[in-house]
Amino acid sequence: MAETEITKTINEIIEMVSHLIQLPETKMWIDYDKECDTLYISFKRPQKATDTEMIDNGILLRYRDNQLVGVTVLDASKR
Repeated sequence: MAETEITKTINEIIEMVSHLIQLPETKMWIDYDKECDTLYISFKRPQKATDTEMIDNGILLRYRDNQLVGVTVLDASKR
């Protein structure tokens, strides 16, 4: 990775930090599937969700019983 790419990546991470630390969970796993443009954020591994709720803006909330265990963001690159 070239120095300018590393600097850009570090700056993007720094911009996200204040948002990430405000999330209700302190551990999370983030996966992005470029082919289907979907971002997966898991608060538990494995997620083992038992229910999914789709909210109006293409976001799927994944629950195990009443506990939020993950969020799926459809069309992630367009947000």
